[in-house]
Amino acid sequence: MNEYILIFRHEDASKVASPEQMQQWMQQMMEWINGIAMQNKFSDGKGLLFDEARVVRSDDSHADGAFGKSTETIGGYIIVKAESIEEAVGFAQGCPILQGDGNSVEVRRIAR
Repeated sequence: MNEYILIFRHEDASKVASPEQMQQWMQQMMEWINGIAMQNKFSDGKGLLFDEARVVRSDDSHADGAFGKSTETIGGYIIVKAESIEEAVGFAQGCPILQGDGNSVEVRRIAR
């Protein structure tokens, strides 16, 4: 069985959700993750904060923010166990992040 990382991408980090929306979304995320965990397919996961982020480039320059000039941010990730990329994509398709316009989940197999 392989491990896959599901990376949560938010198209526009400048949009700020209300505390009530954040609480609702977090509840949906926890329910989604718990569903994967009940199948013994959840390995790990973390949310990422936006308050301290830098982009470091090969020319020693760096910029504040998660992506410098882009408005897209990575909000977090989970690692799942799956028999195939198709199974991992199936998990991603149920992710509540996809309710946001332009949001996406990137699925990549982790090297052993």
